[in-house]
Amino acid sequence: MIFGTEELAHLEMVGTIVHQLTKNASIEEIEAAGLGAYYTDHGVDVYPQSAAGMPFSASVLACKGDAIANLQEDLAAEQKARATYEKLIDLCRDNPDVVDPLKFLREREVVHFQRFGEALRGVQDKLAEKKFYMNCDNMNTNMYK
Repeated sequence: MIFGTEELAHLEMVGTIVHQLTKNASIEEIEAAGLGAYYTDHGVDVYPQSAAGMPFSASVLACKGDAIANLQEDLAAEQKARATYEKLIDLCRDNPDVVDPLKFLREREVVHFQRFGEALRGVQDKLAEKKFYMNCDNMNTNMYK
């Protein structure tokens, strides 16, 4: 849950950056930036969607009910987020007020990736341990004969 909460905070930070960059934009600037259709639907409010315009949906969350599969998915998601921040940093390279928070967010994705990797190794180590089973019913009846 801690990672999920922090990821929502990342969304809030990116949304704040977008809002700060667009709140005083003129209609001409909005149209020149290719945001005319977005403006028509949302004004300058922040609406969570991909760069291609696909609205956020919980359908992108992958949960399989298997610790290894879920952790692998988490690792991949952190790498995708890191790569996205790197691309945003490239696009905003001339604006340090935007680049600095993006670098911070990218760094957090790297840390998350490391923590999920540690968790995956822990699960794999636990699953690799030898397991011993005892039939307690047989032991109890044999002990009293």
